[in-house]
Amino acid sequence: MVDLKTTYAGLQLDNPIIVSACGLTGDIDKVRRIAESGPGAIVLKSLFEEQITAESNRMIDDNAYPEATDYIRSYSKIHTVETYLDLVEQSKKFIRQPVIASINCTSDKDWTDFARQIQNAGADALELNIYILPVEGENPEKIEKKYLDILKKVRQTTSIPLVVKVSPYFTNLIYMINQFYAIGLQGVVLFNRLYQPDINLKEMKITASQVFSSPADLAQSLRWISLVTDKFKKIDVSGSTGVHSSEAAIKMLLAGAKTAQVCSVLYKKGPEYLQTILDGIKTWMEEQKYQSIDDFRGKMNYRNYEDPATWERVQFMRYYTNID
Repeated sequence: MVDLKTTYAGLQLDNPIIVSACGLTGDIDKVRRIAESGPGAIVLKSLFEEQITAESNRMIDDNAYPEATDYIRSYSKIHTVETYLDLVEQSKKFIRQPVIASINCTSDKDWTDFARQIQNAGADALELNIYILPVEGENPEKIEKKYLDILKKVRQTTSIPLVVKVSPYFTNLIYMINQFYAIGLQGVVLFNRLYQPDINLKEMKITASQVFSSPADLAQSLRWISLVTDKFKKIDVSGSTGVHSSEAAIKMLLAGAKTAQVCSVLYKKGPEYLQTILDGIKTWMEEQKYQSIDDFRGKMNYRNYEDPATWERVQFMRYYTNID
């Protein structure tokens, strides 16, 4: 009988499938429904820095005096954070899987204290979802330093496992992950799915492009998981974006990921589809005669694949050479 147990960022998981932060993990009733479908862990819906700021700004009248402005902003933060802390506490009370809290942040102003409160509320780990959009032509080193400053401050004031969820948009992702490890992070998620704008031609408005991921989005994560897991053995990698099936999850593991995160497919097919993914992994393992996840994890990554240069290829030379 196959064994799906694994570890991730120091946590013991019954299986390698994690439900990523989303609306499906935003209240206790939804969290309990997700948990019944058997994931290895659950990442709670993110506490958004931008959302707290926007909500407090909406509450502030243009003519409000400074004391009122300060009070409203403080109240908005406290109320939002307390609601989130309650979700952490309730989740720990009612589900057996590890509970990973999530903070989506772009600065290091208040998040050190919020992270400490989340730890005290009982979260098993904390995932920081960070993306800083470089719109001012800043020196890349300054932008990267912002990431590291946030992580350093949170790491210095918390002791639970700390994970960072990042985008692929770094000049040198391998270098940055090395810095994450030096700070003391236990894991990195490759990659976060970012809001992308689109233009509505009829209404001449900026709208959101495709919200959900597609199976094709898997490819970028696979390449970098393969390269990163070749370089780093002591920081765990979780594969995210494009995991819509058991086959996609298996590919993440073969590339070297410790876990695979799912989200979009659960909106389309319901939380119960988690069991279909898990059953598919078990069936494939039985067919391949693997007893545990460790038997095949990383089998196809940069270090272990017979032609590692395949992972480095970035041009479609042989596919387009003969096309006029």
